[in-house]
Amino acid sequence: MYSSTPEDWHAVNRARWDERVAIHAASDFYDLDAFLAGKDALRGFELAEVGDVTGRTLLHLQCHIGLDTLSWARHGASQVVGLDFSEPAVETARGLARSLGLPPERAAFVASDVYDAAVAVPDTAYDIVYTGLGALNWLPDIRRWAETAASLVAPGGFLYLAEFHPLTGCLDDETGSTLTYDYFSPDPWVDESPGTYADFGAATVHNRSVEWQHPVGEVVSALAGAGLRIEFLHEHDASLFARYPALVRHADGYYRFPADRPRIPLMYSVKASRPADA
Repeated sequence: MYSSTPEDWHAVNRARWDERVAIHAASDFYDLDAFLAGKDALRGFELAEVGDVTGRTLLHLQCHIGLDTLSWARHGASQVVGLDFSEPAVETARGLARSLGLPPERAAFVASDVYDAAVAVPDTAYDIVYTGLGALNWLPDIRRWAETAASLVAPGGFLYLAEFHPLTGCLDDETGSTLTYDYFSPDPWVDESPGTYADFGAATVHNRSVEWQHPVGEVVSALAGAGLRIEFLHEHDASLFARYPALVRHADGYYRFPADRPRIPLMYSVKASRPADA
């Protein structure tokens, strides 16, 4: 349900994520054994849109347990830095880096609020600033996020964002066919659902969450307002999980509406660059 922003929203969300780190690390959803054996955590469209990262530095904001971050290192990034506000998540990511034989100068992880990233990360700027799926909904101020992220993009570098499309948060949960919730609501959605997307049946204690809806136009305008040049905005008709029961898993691992249903965007991606002479 929509609500005014609770004063303890940050502590509430952190407690929820801290508790779920161990569940995620043990889950089939993340499948850490397969990851350590070589499975790539990145999505095909991300690899195609970001391009070759060989020899480049990359900062991953809101990295959770670091699988995407470490995958960029495997693809040739000279240095990756992951940042997350959950200390258990950061410790898990550091452990995975050690298991992969990646020293801190190749793969470092920092525990910090994303709004404090500019003073928390080891360097002042990175060739690529990356934010993966399911991150922006945990932030109340998208303009502040964009200013922080943009400040860390080196001249000639770019920010890349892949995110679930906010339209998916407006449709009914059962069929995904009825417009039920407000796309433009500035108020957060406060929920008490137990479990986690990685294990819906997991027994959990810290179940309260506070999330915000950020329209695509708001996100893109915030990045442009922070001094970055929008290279593209792509919308994708697929999701990583069965957000609605009607979604069907395809051979490529993505979930889509069946062929007899009109398509809507389920994810989107943005690339925004800083000119080399900036």
